[in-house]
Amino acid sequence: MKQLYFGVDYYPEHWERERWEVDAELMRQMGIQMVRMAEFSWHKLQPEENKFDFAWLDEAVALLGNYGIYTILGTPTAAPPAWLIHKHPEILPVDQQGRVRGFGGRHHDCQSNPVYRKYISKLVTKLAQHYGRNPWVIGWQPDNELGNSHQELCTCESCRRHFQDWLKKKYKTTEELNRAWGTAFWSQEYNEFTEVCAPRITVTGENPSAMLDWKRFCSDLIVDFTKQQTDIIRKFTENQFITHNYMGFADKVDYYKLGELLDFVSHDQYPGGFYLSETPHEKNYVLAAALDVVRSYKNQPFWIMEQQSGITGWEVMGRAPAPGQLTAWSLQSVARGADAIVFFRWRTCAMGTEQYWHGILPHSGNPGRRYEELKSMIQTMEPLMERLQGSMPRPQAGIVFSFEQAYAFQIQPHHEDLSYTGQIQKYYRALYQQNIPLDFVPEQGDFKKYKLLIAPLQYLMSPELEEKYMEYVRQGGHLLLTMRTGVKDVHNLCMTDRELPGRLGELAGIEVLEYDCLKGTHVKVQYQGQSLQADLWSDLMRILPETEILAEYDSEFYKGEPCITKHPYGEGVCYYVGTQPGEELMEALMTEICQKAGVKTVCSAQKDVECVVREKDGNRFLFVVNHSSEEKSYIVPEGYRLIRGEEAGKLKKYEVQILEG
Repeated sequence: MKQLYFGVDYYPEHWERERWEVDAELMRQMGIQMVRMAEFSWHKLQPEENKFDFAWLDEAVALLGNYGIYTILGTPTAAPPAWLIHKHPEILPVDQQGRVRGFGGRHHDCQSNPVYRKYISKLVTKLAQHYGRNPWVIGWQPDNELGNSHQELCTCESCRRHFQDWLKKKYKTTEELNRAWGTAFWSQEYNEFTEVCAPRITVTGENPSAMLDWKRFCSDLIVDFTKQQTDIIRKFTENQFITHNYMGFADKVDYYKLGELLDFVSHDQYPGGFYLSETPHEKNYVLAAALDVVRSYKNQPFWIMEQQSGITGWEVMGRAPAPGQLTAWSLQSVARGADAIVFFRWRTCAMGTEQYWHGILPHSGNPGRRYEELKSMIQTMEPLMERLQGSMPRPQAGIVFSFEQAYAFQIQPHHEDLSYTGQIQKYYRALYQQNIPLDFVPEQGDFKKYKLLIAPLQYLMSPELEEKYMEYVRQGGHLLLTMRTGVKDVHNLCMTDRELPGRLGELAGIEVLEYDCLKGTHVKVQYQGQSLQADLWSDLMRILPETEILAEYDSEFYKGEPCITKHPYGEGVCYYVGTQPGEELMEALMTEICQKAGVKTVCSAQKDVECVVREKDGNRFLFVVNHSSEEKSYIVPEGYRLIRGEEAGKLKKYEVQILEG
């Protein structure tokens, strides 16, 4: 496949035909090499049940091709047309209150419904047969942002039957299901699989084990829904890739499993999203973490399929990107592993829900500041992108990330402010602020690659995962475990055979005898002669021989008791953190742990300056991103020379420098 680096999401069906050529010429001048099209165009492609019309899309693909611009096709299955819903209203999804969600938005579909699946199969087959060998079509995106809009959907009768079949395949008998779910509580035993319901609003409470399996089922359903399309596409296409646009830490579907169907993963990155609550400084690490976790899903470079190019907004809007910010955001994505950037969108739409989700061009279609900035960025970066292809950050530290742990904490968060991804991002932030690179690692991943492994909230535990952690430390690894480790088995039932954290207590050198949920308060922690703050939770523990106490509680009835510990095990060491450290405590603690583990910073820089290295075949590319509207500085590491930017070590506002070493 031809190497392509910059693209844009294009909707020719929203504009008059005579405008298309103007758009193509402006794209060519800007340096756009590809477009994504058609991911919401079901009615345009199939206006009636037995009528298909690809002529308009054929014309758009050919016209863009005349300008040297390739096409990625999205299958439009996220937007079933009105005629289909009118004929088959059973396709509409049902929420947990039993309400049917109606037509008029997107993702108004039940992904288990066999009638909907039949129509999808027919449409995707027609598309794949028609475009599978078109030289200007380079790849496919099945559906759009799978899991988006479906968080509490669907609980219809079709989903209930599919859930029952999923459970029967997993457990074989209702006796085994009852044991795994602990249904003796509140008389919830099942005699037949047909008695199991999809979760609806109950009078009070929910079975945590049943809810965990429901979340697993929903994820597997989306993977199966995607596989239906990818199987068809691969059958009828040649030399065309398949990808999908992920959403960072979104967790309706297990992205590791979904990635097994794809040639590479893509991601939608909106640093100025109107829905983000973080301050500008906080956004930097949140956005970096999203890029790093996307890279982890297949442990390879990825694409950005939607990179912000203007103000975001539906009913309300976000801030306007300042001059230079679009470039900084785009190159932050490249720095953390993106091999291609596709901007959303080409022209701001004049109709529909996304009228105020701004594109490269404004409503008028006339090029302005955003167009010129991104054009300049493309011109300076295109010569470098070929050299960057396939290169990767090579961190010495990793954070274990699990969708199943996230599901379990959604079901029982313990504290209203405690979330699994939030806890992970707090540890990520401490290293990000020191420009220490991180990978996210699945539980099935290779732990041995990392000097330091951080594993927050290992709530669900299996004997296999216990042994994997113990072997990692035994062979010399530095492992950090936290509160709420080893609490439950894989069925979401509390373990009862020993004190927390179960068998991992041998590894951590502690036993948790009690705990305190810090609702409405916080706790003080004595660390390195300072009394610092911690929040949300306190584990009250007894230390075992050889365990070193690094920090003690400095308030509450357990003042003076151990809070953070360190225990040697084999050739390595295990740290246990029994609380959520506040910002000062977290920074000091992670600085000490990184030093002891031999994990080093990429380079020293001022606040709001992000430093990342990509490397391949002995070549290293250092990206230095100034996220600030002020001039900043950093110390140039020995052996690096500037290949993009004006003066190494000194950054103008929002400037991005690249150095080679």
